[in-house]
Amino acid sequence: MKEHVLIKGNRYGIVLVLNPDVPFEDLLIEIGVRFDDSSKYFNSNTQSAITFEGRDLSSEEIDRILDLIKKRTTLRIPYVIDNRKDTEEQFRRIIEGSSTEAGEISDEETHYIYPEKNDGLFYKGTLRSGQTLESSGSLVMIGDVNPGATVMSNGNIIILGSLKGTAVAGAAGNRNAFVLALSMTPMQIQISDIIGRSPDKPKKRFSSKTTDAQIAFVENENIYIEPVSKSVLNDINI
Repeated sequence: MKEHVLIKGNRYGIVLVLNPDVPFEDLLIEIGVRFDDSSKYFNSNTQSAITFEGRDLSSEEIDRILDLIKKRTTLRIPYVIDNRKDTEEQFRRIIEGSSTEAGEISDEETHYIYPEKNDGLFYKGTLRSGQTLESSGSLVMIGDVNPGATVMSNGNIIILGSLKGTAVAGAAGNRNAFVLALSMTPMQIQISDIIGRSPDKPKKRFSSKTTDAQIAFVENENIYIEPVSKSVLNDINI
């Protein structure tokens, strides 16, 4: 019988090579069999990421595969990354940041690190103190940036969560870049060479009590934070 699932290893975890022409339900059955046969070779301490090759998967399909692996083995795989070298480097930096913290990564969280087209990055997960996430293009993140964590991008940064740490947008010199977050209480925001720090005593220019999504941008050599609105988006240079 022809094999439609191949399990390989790399320095950070497991590479799952899937036949693109086989129905997903059939692949899922074969994945279960492969992991049943190979479970004794896996090590949860060193294999913390999974990469998929050969087939584009939806988020639902990835979740079903991860759930199956969790049921069939002792592996806990909190990271899903793609197979590009620059994304592997992103992952290495995050893992090294994690190793400086007390405690372990929660088994209940799945972090997705996917580069988008046009050299952007999509990331799902929470960044803790000491962790840094970088993108050579724009960055879209679903999750929180906790105090002591940093997100850095040559383009724009969109955080579908809370920004409590540091964000650096337009790192290559683009003053038209912006930082947008659903909850904006940063320790520091930098756009190009303009830096804004959260003051000890809040000032109107850099702090706000609003619970609306907010956007930070450069105007007149200063960083301003405003609630997201159609008029604000029309006014800023993107």
